[in-house]
Amino acid sequence: RPYQCELCEYTCNQSSSLKTHMRVHTEERPYQCTLCEYTCKHAGSLKTHMLVHTEERPYQCEICEYTCKQSSSLRKHMLVHTEERPYQCELCDYTCKQSGNLKAHMVVHTEERPYQCEICEYTFKAQSNLKTHMLVHTEDKPYQCELCEYSSKHPGSLKKHMLVHTEERPYKCELCEYTSKHSCNLKTHMLVHTEERPYQCELCEYTCKQSGNLKIHMLVH
Repeated sequence: RPYQCELCEYTCNQSSSLKTHMRVHTEERPYQCTLCEYTCKHAGSLKTHMLVHTEERPYQCEICEYTCKQSSSLRKHMLVHTEERPYQCELCDYTCKQSGNLKAHMVVHTEERPYQCEICEYTFKAQSNLKTHMLVHTEDKPYQCELCEYSSKHPGSLKKHMLVHTEERPYKCELCEYTSKHSCNLKTHMLVHTEERPYQCELCEYTCKQSGNLKIHMLVH
């Protein structure tokens, strides 16, 4: 291999290959897109870039109808058809199919909350949580009950509401046969089985187990 790079250990058989290699050590980007300002070091990169300006999607999945412009995109897509999860978290057992998902997961192991609400001071670890939070600042209530006119900003609220239309009472007391449709009702009920009286009158020593009883008591004063 008669051609040796003077800056590293690279060797090759052709002067043209050495010339191409030398761009690794320089900022030279001789290949210019004729439709935009994109430049690159290799002809192959320019060829791939030109697909941005066309509707051509030459890479076809052999299993489904998916097509794409870049071979790297096809490689990522093929993971959909396999159980392969090549990206492994170094701190827990989490695995995923895409590097972007692993990057998002890593926030779980830090105090980092990179997603900032532009209207208030709330910050979040996941973009999906920020998206849900933004509904607080709008009148938008995208979750609509199919049985009545109720709508809500959060899917969890709609799920709770749907219990109104059923006989389902998923919250069960472990000490008696009491059941309820909402966790808050079960929490209140559990005070029956304890001596806890969390509601305290600020004007006297009266205490009680339910906020409603405290409200009635306050009429005494």
